[in-house]
Amino acid sequence: MEIINLGKADGLPPVEWAAVAEKLDAGSAPAPDAVNSRTTWLSTINEDGSPHVTAVGALWLDGTFWFQTGAGTRKRRNVARDPRCSIAVSVRGADIVIEGDAARVTDSGALARVAKAWADNGWPAEPDLSGPGITAPFNAPSLGPPPWQVYRIEPRSAIVTVATEPGGPTRFRF
Repeated sequence: MEIINLGKADGLPPVEWAAVAEKLDAGSAPAPDAVNSRTTWLSTINEDGSPHVTAVGALWLDGTFWFQTGAGTRKRRNVARDPRCSIAVSVRGADIVIEGDAARVTDSGALARVAKAWADNGWPAEPDLSGPGITAPFNAPSLGPPPWQVYRIEPRSAIVTVATEPGGPTRFRF
């Protein structure tokens, strides 16, 4: 892993990735009174090259983010055409942006594992028995009917900005 201390000129130490991963693994959220403390933002590339940003119910599992979407959504069309994307989330004391490629997950074992993780976090997802996707009793209406497709973001880099002392931004290349 390459570590680039973006706060070096200001005398700030680099962020430690292990500490960031620990917060993500623990499901850390910003302060309890933070607005939108659970929002995760996915950015994809529209056909004309412009950005498309949308809130998603993403999940951190196995060292990366996973998200699900309906077959007819813009984010699904965007990542099918161009898998480059980024996902942004705030955790206690830091903001994180991970850049990478979205890869559709069709392996039944992986789908079962991620569905169980979503269920363990309060959304009763389960693998769809009719094909490579997941289903649940409810989801965002804009996603269309189940089954929903699951994507894993293959990370290339991350930028972490720590908001607590000593603070500072760091870029990680994986």
